[in-house]
Amino acid sequence: MDSEVSRVEITDIKMPFGSMVVFMVKWAIASIPAIIILWILFMMFGGVLTGLTHI
Repeated sequence: MDSEVSRVEITDIKMPFGSMVVFMVKWAIASIPAIIILWILFMMFGGVLTGLTHI
């Protein structure tokens, strides 16, 4: 097995502006389910903390 390490350095990415806009819109839409899941988890955690500290 060859143990030689080769390095790669990216200096430029050529991407048309329209493709970049479409990519960023898809990225934003894909983040919506993650935000909803995090919001549900925070609400559950907050409910547990409120239930434990409420006298």
